[in-house]
Amino acid sequence: MDLDWILNHLGEERQRYFGAVVPPVLQSSIFTFPTVAAMREAALHEMDAPLYTRGNNPTVQILRRKLAALEGAEECLVFASGAAAIAAAVVACTGAGDHVVCVQKPYSWTRALLTDLLARFGVAHSFVDAVDTAQVEAALWPETRLIVLESPNSLTYELQDLEAIAALARRRGILTLCDNSHASPLNQSPLALGIDLVAHSATKYIGGHSDVVAGALCGTRALIERVFRGPFMTLGAVPSPHDAALLLRGLRTLKLRMQRIAETTPRVAAFLAAHARVARVWYPYQPDHPQRALVEKQLRAPSGLLSFTLKAADGAAIERFCNALRRFLLAVSWGGYESLVCPLVAFLPEGAPLQHKLGRAPPELIRLSIGLEDSDVLIADLEQALRASGAPA
Repeated sequence: MDLDWILNHLGEERQRYFGAVVPPVLQSSIFTFPTVAAMREAALHEMDAPLYTRGNNPTVQILRRKLAALEGAEECLVFASGAAAIAAAVVACTGAGDHVVCVQKPYSWTRALLTDLLARFGVAHSFVDAVDTAQVEAALWPETRLIVLESPNSLTYELQDLEAIAALARRRGILTLCDNSHASPLNQSPLALGIDLVAHSATKYIGGHSDVVAGALCGTRALIERVFRGPFMTLGAVPSPHDAALLLRGLRTLKLRMQRIAETTPRVAAFLAAHARVARVWYPYQPDHPQRALVEKQLRAPSGLLSFTLKAADGAAIERFCNALRRFLLAVSWGGYESLVCPLVAFLPEGAPLQHKLGRAPPELIRLSIGLEDSDVLIADLEQALRASGAPA
């Protein structure tokens, strides 16, 4: 894969746009035709031809080509959010009476899709600890049509053996979908391991600047066309051309940003793991990670997420720690240029004990997203906030 060519040149066809080095934002909802025959041809092939921007737009098409190439896919669709991309994939692959197997700690809106929405329309589901491939196999029904994976997940970073689960699914005629947002297309290639569909919250590393919300879905031409002709066109959760332009801008620096994050995050993780006030660190590249062999097999480099807990911490100590930070911004999401802190206590009712169940992770967990700042600056900020927390050393 010629990464630099994909990020900087693929699909841009500058001769069509007066030699402009940056692709134009074709902020048009409709496109005209010289003849009825030309219009008919576009209508018959709307996934590839501009007719109406809900289906295809030239600026969005450039982004689709680049993301497909980054994932080693035949085709890609871009959505208004990562949640929309995952929802479209699941809806396109299932119907009433079908069954979905999903990792036990998925992204919260993936869980809501299965439990709150599709269950109303007769699509059954099972959540399973997919760290153990045998448990995935045991959860399969004759009606299972799709296995939904998220490797690593975005709070406690469990991985699934994508190659083993893909092989299992292929033997049974079951499709597989993997959320690859944590790794980015640069650090993991699920399609090369046999996965059928790969989803991204493009809001995260692909965008990289915390100024656009978008999603992407990559796979074979046949599967992506099924999604296009079903939920993509029907539900219309599409990005604007301007959103696509922001994502194209983000891709220019994706390689450099991921390299910087891969250098900085292990240093922050090591600092926290050795700190007297820290009880536990969750990070795929920790030396004692229970899936370290699988990490080395599937991931090419670290990404910027890690989580930790304070020793003997109550909610007040966690809040003191987070409120004392100056370089880490208190916010949801991740993957931008800035470093973020997200404590799960922020999602508990006020005054709720830490024994309150959140579902995906311990409620005392604190997640960090490492951005592009210098590691020494981030570590110094964490050090002073840990002292301010009052957690025991």
